[in-house]
Amino acid sequence: MDGLSGIGKLLLIVGGLTMVMGAALLIAPKVPFLGRLPGDILIQKDGATFYFPIVTMILVSVVLSIALNLVARFFR
Repeated sequence: MDGLSGIGKLLLIVGGLTMVMGAALLIAPKVPFLGRLPGDILIQKDGATFYFPIVTMILVSVVLSIALNLVARFFR
């Protein structure tokens, strides 16, 4: 039954990550500055809109990197 415990741990991790991502998607619209930071590119012409949130992506990447580093250190 050792093979099944590995699969069980994997399913718990995937389920936990799914819950965290779902909660983040529910909370994200309530953060007023997220997606509208200075440096985000917004071009509107003739009914077409191009939006590239580069600064927001960098900020989210840094926050996730720090959080995952802390989690990895905790589980060593």
